Amino acid sequence: MRRLSVPALVLALAGMLLPAGTTAAAAADDFYDPPATLPPGNGDLVRSEPSEFYLDPLKLVRSPAAVQRIMYRSTDAHGDAMAVTGTVLTPTEPWRGSGERPIIGYGVGTQGLGDQCAPSRQLAAGTEYEGAFLSGLLARGYGVVVTDYQGLGTPGVHTYVVRAATGHAMLDGVRAAQRLEAADLPDAGPVALAGYSQGGGASAAAAELAPTYAPELDLVGAYAGAVPAELGAVARYLDGGVYAGFLLYAVNGLASAYPALDPESMLNDAGDAALAASQEQCTAETVAAYALTESSTLSESGEPLEAFLDEEPYKSVVADQRIGERGPTAPTLVIHSALDDVVPYPQGREMARSWCGKGTKVRFDTSVAPTHVGAAVAAFPVAFGWLEARFAGLPAVNSCGWF
Repeated sequence: MRRLSVPALVLALAGMLLPAGTTAAAAADDFYDPPATLPPGNGDLVRSEPSEFYLDPLKLVRSPAAVQRIMYRSTDAHGDAMAVTGTVLTPTEPWRGSGERPIIGYGVGTQGLGDQCAPSRQLAAGTEYEGAFLSGLLARGYGVVVTDYQGLGTPGVHTYVVRAATGHAMLDGVRAAQRLEAADLPDAGPVALAGYSQGGGASAAAAELAPTYAPELDLVGAYAGAVPAELGAVARYLDGGVYAGFLLYAVNGLASAYPALDPESMLNDAGDAALAASQEQCTAETVAAYALTESSTLSESGEPLEAFLDEEPYKSVVADQRIGERGPTAPTLVIHSALDDVVPYPQGREMARSWCGKGTKVRFDTSVAPTHVGAAVAAFPVAFGWLEARFAGLPAVNSCGWF
């Protein structure tokens, strides 16, 4: 944390408490409208333009970076071409390490489903709660590319927690940053992935996919915090809790990627209304609207929504989202709090153990920081130190067999 100023940290963490989406409302902006034809290569740029990154909604603290908003080609869960937007950050801080300036592919945590929730919009508005961690990366001289994922800003419903779509978006975001002349970042330098919560899942998925999807990237490591690796376990944990509304995000995201699921057929009128409303909301709005909601009150049969995940057609789709079935070849840092109140700890540990069994070098840290948000902040110094070691070429700690 030594290179992250106290005012910047306080202002950025305060953004976690703001109703995301109210100050970052989507203006009429055709930047997010993809052209009829996309370029041929994954990671190829469609367009770019200068943008901004503020650490507070009053726009008093500007991040020390040159900012470019981008649109680039990626592929969805089925291998079809899609347009994704994001933000490339080139720090004003010089790179003091050896070799070329590294690039971090960053996945943000849950933002919501409304287009106004896209990280590229929230960074510019000063309402992105991930701003503190991103500023810490910039302070260390790393280039950073933050993907908006599929359907945040761009047309369609955001494919929340869809493994392949989020992993592809992260990896292709790095490729796009390497190809963006205005960013002045190395086109073949060292790369790491990072993210927490939804972003931890995206980072973990990208690390698994990288050896075959983006083998040319010089991937030196991946930090994945509080990974929602097994959606069935996460659904059971969330139901009836403060963050129960995230179940609506997951159902929407899966249905967007797999239209045959037809979730309306299992929901009652209240469930249909909630599903539709959540498509236009950011995180704080959804938490406020659906905290402590029992999903059984939203289903036609009176069963909880997680019961449907054990039946077809949901069972196969949910199984395909499981993270841990493929072993990353780059070293990984996995941090998960035993006191996490959003993403259950045991399934995250099981993912890391599965990676160990596939030969991945894993450092698994059990946090005792209370709550999901508290554990994210507590993980900052560990993640920063681990990433610094990877870029310095130091041997990665392997805790396989010890957790």
